[in-house]
Amino acid sequence: MPAMHITPDAGSSQRAVHAWLLLLPALVLLVAFTHWPAVATLIDSFFSTPRAGQAAQWVGLENYAVMADDPVFWQAVRNNLWFAGVTIPLSIGLALLMAVWVNERMAGRTLLRMAYFTPTVLPMIAVANIWLFFYTPQYGLLEQITGAFGLPSHNWLGDPGTALASVTLVAVWKEAGFFMIFYLAALQTLNPSLKEAAAIEGASRWYFFRRVQWPLLMPTTLFVLVNAVINAFRLVDHIFILTRGGPNNASTLLLYHLYEVGFKFWDTGYAAAITVVLVVVLASVALVQFFVLDKKVHYQ
Repeated sequence: MPAMHITPDAGSSQRAVHAWLLLLPALVLLVAFTHWPAVATLIDSFFSTPRAGQAAQWVGLENYAVMADDPVFWQAVRNNLWFAGVTIPLSIGLALLMAVWVNERMAGRTLLRMAYFTPTVLPMIAVANIWLFFYTPQYGLLEQITGAFGLPSHNWLGDPGTALASVTLVAVWKEAGFFMIFYLAALQTLNPSLKEAAAIEGASRWYFFRRVQWPLLMPTTLFVLVNAVINAFRLVDHIFILTRGGPNNASTLLLYHLYEVGFKFWDTGYAAAITVVLVVVLASVALVQFFVLDKKVHYQ
């Protein structure tokens, strides 16, 4: 039998079909659980909430108008902006400091790394319950420490002035160890000869970090920053356990407000409108971060 010859075009077509078939399961999952829910939520935001015996009705921008007039929504926005403005720089700065420290040769370095990373592997509900014990008035750990110094008892989660700050501290404690792993991995990929050359030239550790390590860590910083922003606007577990948004919405964040609107008050149309706004804002911030910070990234 004469041998069959496959033309280059036929071979490339077969490879393309084979590649798409390999990607098909992942594409189906991506469309089913990401793209279609996003489109469906956008559609639902223009309809009223279906009630018993009454189908959803087209209401146009009414849900967005309700959101614009909702004082609880704007309180949640202010709280979330404050929460993000504190947790993002603190968690990233602390993560970088811990990574630089545990990257050095020292006794007990492995134990120290494990201690920093432990909060990350704990379930968020467990973390919230641990800190709930810390903040418990009169007999909590924090109350025992302040009482030892003669300070008066304080309801940290029940005071509007300290409730949000208390939740913020929990978030920083949980996220810093997670971000530290990325910085530590990036530090270990740097060429050791850079540090040796800096030592020969007599550069201080601070100068070496500022002029060499920090610029080379910018790709990691970009990745961590995007994740930190997303995490700052998707916190709901800690709020549910620690404060439930109280007192008087002092610790209500956007996602918790969305949860209450959608699952407590069962207003799915309004909840869809809040979701659309939240997704658009987060996507816009992520794009700005990539376009602005990418100019300062030094890829190896």
